[in-house]
Amino acid sequence: MSTEKNADKPLVTLDLCGLNCPAPLLGAKQVVDDLPPGKSMLLISDCPGTPDDLFAWSRHTGNEVIETNKLGGRRVAYTIRRGSGGSAHPQANATLDIRGVACPGPIIEAKKLLDGMHAGETLRLISNCPGSPDDVNAWVRSTPLDLMDKQETAPGTFEFYIRKN
Repeated sequence: MSTEKNADKPLVTLDLCGLNCPAPLLGAKQVVDDLPPGKSMLLISDCPGTPDDLFAWSRHTGNEVIETNKLGGRRVAYTIRRGSGGSAHPQANATLDIRGVACPGPIIEAKKLLDGMHAGETLRLISNCPGSPDDVNAWVRSTPLDLMDKQETAPGTFEFYIRKN
């Protein structure tokens, strides 16, 4: 797990506190465009519109907002990883959108759906339960499943791509 964290260590930090939208997004775009694919940057912003701008932009570009951290006051740090330019996500055979269901509900429902799927097929699980990232990671490690991809697609909403082996 520490190797995974080091891979996501930001190469650049850009503090744009005090600037209103769209300045934080435009600044992030300039920096991300200069990063090698797969590398990340850290954007710090206190503009309340920044999360909406970043998540909308990432959906259209293949770049990812992989982590958000509140720093105090209105300041938020966003870790943004440059995409490869290819498909942003693995191909899913089924989608389970379970927003609004508390843990362990997302895992229970995903297990039911995966039990009916064939080996090699992938489930796209969407959850906004705050515990779902830790729960999904632990669950996948203890089963013959592969977590192909995970990302925060909106503040507090996560998509997991889980392949059945």
